Amino acid sequence: MKEFIEEVGQFSIGKVEQDVFLSNYTTYKVGGLAKCIVYPKNVDKLVELVKLIKKYQLDYKVLGNGSNLLFSDRKYEKVLIHLGCLNRLEITSNKIVVEAGYPLIKLAREAMKKSLTGLEFAAGIPGTVGGAVFMNAGAYKSDMGYLVRSAKVLTPDLRIIELTNVEMDFHYRSSFFQKHRDYIILEATLKLEHGKKKAIEEVMNERKKRRMETQPLDFPSAGSVFRNPENMSAAGKLIEDVGLKGLTKGGAQISPKHANFIVNVGGASAEDIKSLIEFVQDTVKEHYHVTLKVEQEFVNWE
Repeated sequence: MKEFIEEVGQFSIGKVEQDVFLSNYTTYKVGGLAKCIVYPKNVDKLVELVKLIKKYQLDYKVLGNGSNLLFSDRKYEKVLIHLGCLNRLEITSNKIVVEAGYPLIKLAREAMKKSLTGLEFAAGIPGTVGGAVFMNAGAYKSDMGYLVRSAKVLTPDLRIIELTNVEMDFHYRSSFFQKHRDYIILEATLKLEHGKKKAIEEVMNERKKRRMETQPLDFPSAGSVFRNPENMSAAGKLIEDVGLKGLTKGGAQISPKHANFIVNVGGASAEDIKSLIEFVQDTVKEHYHVTLKVEQEFVNWE
């Protein structure tokens, strides 16, 4: 790893951070020590970085805003690639071309300023564009799959290609990328509709007010923990009905405000959160014979 980091510096690929706690890079505010985080300056530098990673036979993971990840408390030995510098945005008429590191909430606001409607659902999702495409993030009966027309990606053999909406295979909280994790999303092209700025802003403000009233935004979390099961009540309702609302383990708690949120009320470990997730799954399965699917990704637990 030492020689790899030296070469990253020699090629001016971007900022490198070593031995940093992942609690500073995830919205749960938990996670062990990360060996190395690299911030490539642009797409060309990202390609150089992946070439170096392959040269040294290292493993890597792409990191966005850390808003849908649960890292374990153990040391993370792989290279983390942070795409925060890939943040170019172009808006032409109702077409948006945006790089993967651009914040999704900021993008929704910029679309609103241009009187473009369709991204209102994203105004409260604290991820990046790349992460949102990867997860097919959504809310209010809409998601990225309705808007993304194409995406530029870096393939495992280091080619830059464009995938169509159909090729990205969007489904509920799912996409092509979750089954092909060695593809790196570089940028997305979205098509929105022209609307009225005031009406768009009113929708966003009303939903913000609703989130503040119904979601535990005053504590670190990763948003909704579980997907809503098909043909049943919402996951939060099932969790509440089995009496788990407010249950605490260490510094982690099933939110008394919204049962599909697990929050870090102070000093939680990653293990505290994972244990609560698994306990919820076991309890709901015992009562309703359904296994709740976790929206978040467990990293470095194997």
